[in-house]
Amino acid sequence: MKNNFKKRFEAFKNEVQKGLTAYPKHLNSKFIYDKNGDRLFQDIMAMPEYYLTDAEMEIIATNKITIGELFRDKENGLDLIELGAGDGKKTKVLLKHMAENQFNFTYKPVDISENAVFSLTKTLAEELPDLETEPIVGEYFDALERIQHLNKRKKVILFLGSNIGNMEHAQAIDFLSKLNELMNEDDLLFLGMDQKKDPEIILNAYNDKTGITAAFNKNILERINSELDANFDVSKFKHWETYNPESGTAKSYLLATEPMEIYIEAIPLKVSLAAWESIHIEISQKYDDASAAEIAGLSNFEIAETFTDSKDYYKNYVFKRMGSF
Repeated sequence: MKNNFKKRFEAFKNEVQKGLTAYPKHLNSKFIYDKNGDRLFQDIMAMPEYYLTDAEMEIIATNKITIGELFRDKENGLDLIELGAGDGKKTKVLLKHMAENQFNFTYKPVDISENAVFSLTKTLAEELPDLETEPIVGEYFDALERIQHLNKRKKVILFLGSNIGNMEHAQAIDFLSKLNELMNEDDLLFLGMDQKKDPEIILNAYNDKTGITAAFNKNILERINSELDANFDVSKFKHWETYNPESGTAKSYLLATEPMEIYIEAIPLKVSLAAWESIHIEISQKYDDASAAEIAGLSNFEIAETFTDSKDYYKNYVFKRMGSF
């Protein structure tokens, strides 16, 4: 456990140094998530503007029988592996169905946030006491490589919440290609992808008037302050959201409202920011069927099945390794 903590701490330091010495400056959104970041994201998912959670919940609840039968392996059972499990709210609908219908499976939630994994494991023990759960704290590929070496039974990988949208196009292809290499012929990837739609709906989802999203993105500066002993004055940063309907790319920035000098003791690093200089925090890529099929093909997957909500705001795609139909 101590080695894992040290590894995550060093990764945090290294990525902060890399991002804040680059031009333009950027920070990885995965580091927003600690106990406070997890709580703020729960608040975001409850916002009326943030349609993604409800849309994916509708898809899973409406299609749980069909989805479950796609996943089922009657002979050997399966490992249901969720990358970025968070609070597992949507997944619990599927877990309950599978547990009640004699699926032979183990649920393996993976998350970089130790707080999220602990909280989810605790609630699952209370709500589904007979569920076999093996939580993993860490990076996705480290976890998958460990699982791959443990057994050879069917793997179903869940990557929900449009988390694939947090990657640039090339990054998404690289990520999916690496997943593909860790999958066997019968394995499945169940992938959530937010869809292109009215730009105003998308902007409102990431730029709420209550300021919850702004506080969420600023939490990465709070973490750097508390964990790396830095002196960011978070009140002097403005949250800014953009959306390009041509590319389907939403981006979140923090803008310095005045010139400032930041010192990060744990690295150590001195950072200068000009007035209105940006730090890119997060990307939220939107897709359509054509772009989903494109990144599937470029990462050696084929789309086996598609599910959508009643408004066609959001889709879940079932990816299989190319040639495994």
